[in-house]
Amino acid sequence: MIFTRPISFRSIIAGKYLAGVTLIVIALLPTLLYVFTIAQLGETVNNLDIGSTIGSYAGVMLLVLCYVAIGVFCSSITSNQIIAFLLSAVLCFIMYFGFEGFSTVIENDGLAFLGLKYHYESMARGVIDTRDVIYFLSIAVLFFALSELSLKIITQKQ
Repeated sequence: MIFTRPISFRSIIAGKYLAGVTLIVIALLPTLLYVFTIAQLGETVNNLDIGSTIGSYAGVMLLVLCYVAIGVFCSSITSNQIIAFLLSAVLCFIMYFGFEGFSTVIENDGLAFLGLKYHYESMARGVIDTRDVIYFLSIAVLFFALSELSLKIITQKQ
């Protein structure tokens, strides 16, 4: 039904993507209260490592961008919501843990660089490197583009 409207695929995907990102960001906002509480309750007040805290939050936000893009892609290739959820959970797991695990199996440390975990852990240390940011954004854009391509292929088959 949505394909009968004069709305571009990019607009449909962007709407779903922004809704998912907004929902998760709103869900994460209350966790900032914990940061303030921990800073105040420490042995020395305001002795919290702000660099790693900001890096962790920035990394989580970039992970959210990737995970939502993966979820939107998975929902674009199937009409069943349960299959889309399971597929996106598996893909997110593989993107986070899979490359590191596979790199230890074949004893190639360079393969771990392709995983989300490597780049997130770098940011969680408090080092916000442009290579990590570009990596996360490129993964999100890749899955966004794959979602658009998937919708185009599905509508051409109909």
